[in-house]
Amino acid sequence: MKDAPRTPRRPARPGNAGSPPVSNAPGLAVRRAAADAVDAVLEKGRPLEEALERLTRDLDERDRALARMIAATTLRRLGTLGAMVRDMLERGLPDKAGRVETILLISAAQLLFMDVPDHAAVSTGVDLAGESAATAGFKGLVNAVLRRIAREGKAALPDVPDHPLWLMEGWTSAYGAPGALAISRALAQEAGLDLTVRTDAAGWAEKLGGTLLPTGTIRLVDAGNIIALPGFAEGAWWVQDAAASLPARLLNAEPGQRVADLCAAPGGKTAQLAATGAHVVAVDRAAPRLKRLTENLDRLGLTADVVEADAASWQGDTSGGEFDGVLIDAPCSATGTIRRHPDVAWSKAPGDIASLGALQARILANAAGLVKPGGLLVYSTCSLEPEEGERQIEVLLAARNDFERVPVEPGEAGIAAEWINAAGEVRTLPTHLPHEDPRQAGLDGFFAARLRRRPA
Repeated sequence: MKDAPRTPRRPARPGNAGSPPVSNAPGLAVRRAAADAVDAVLEKGRPLEEALERLTRDLDERDRALARMIAATTLRRLGTLGAMVRDMLERGLPDKAGRVETILLISAAQLLFMDVPDHAAVSTGVDLAGESAATAGFKGLVNAVLRRIAREGKAALPDVPDHPLWLMEGWTSAYGAPGALAISRALAQEAGLDLTVRTDAAGWAEKLGGTLLPTGTIRLVDAGNIIALPGFAEGAWWVQDAAASLPARLLNAEPGQRVADLCAAPGGKTAQLAATGAHVVAVDRAAPRLKRLTENLDRLGLTADVVEADAASWQGDTSGGEFDGVLIDAPCSATGTIRRHPDVAWSKAPGDIASLGALQARILANAAGLVKPGGLLVYSTCSLEPEEGERQIEVLLAARNDFERVPVEPGEAGIAAEWINAAGEVRTLPTHLPHEDPRQAGLDGFFAARLRRRPA
């Protein structure tokens, strides 16, 4: 097996993305938006959704969805697609080739991994190359390479991981070489849509045509327009990965208890806690994200005290006192969410893990002081990196002898035994919940630990 690509981001190519279009051929605007979005991620480190929101404003709903699928599929399979394109370019591409590489990548993604007719993927790729002076001279090359990819198909895909070498090395250290490769392959699959429901999960699974998972989550495939689904308007459910629903449930919040949800936006965990009848204080430092949290709670008919503050220094709300429970969904590298956000693999860098780890340590240390004696603290991250999960708990317990682990038991909150590590902490992986249909399989990579502050 060859190595995955070594660098997560390539140098910016000035002027390419901003070149004026010269053709309105059918489907070309969609491919142009997809190519621009891929460049925004790889060259500027921008989040994919942010780039797509800006680039697809003038497209209708169907074309927006297609642009997103092309860009996401390209990033999801970037390791193998990039290696395949390089293998077919014996002399490589000169610097003056502009965004020819991006055009080849997004076109190859359509040919190999999407239900797009070969002629449409090839012709729009060639047309896209003809849109600027920097790439027009390579139209013949683009045509030849794409026709070869269409002819040879998946059999020509190199045996390489789809993720950067630095991530593969970290996963190999944590989960072994076979485990790292399995994780990479699972992350290369598109995820289904998971919903958390307030009540009657089985009933809503039937109404929505979804699968009820052991955790009580409903999983949908080909959900379409989310806001048009039954139950959205009346607030019967909200979108939340099955793994992301577990940390709030580990807090075992009860009616009347005072619970703090730190780093709360966009509010899925806040909604879970509020639905128990607990008095929830939702804390986040980002005002726009808190606005979204409030809007989500309003739709769901739930309430919480919303506080704009830094979780690393916040000392409690105005009502005073300590909390029966504190939940932390800490800012992290989000490598566990690459199935849903494939840009994460390419917009992050090794140094991000260390800087985020320092922030997580500050938040965790501050949060420990908010828990009353006998109360619970649940710390979680949507990261596959032990530095952002297991290591953080080890450091806290070494510094605070008034805290102890409360191990998670198999079956609790629908948690399978293989999702629990030797310390009794939750460690879900994209390889969990196997299914013959990849869209029905897998979980986000999540870590969650439950601690209790010993009574005084």
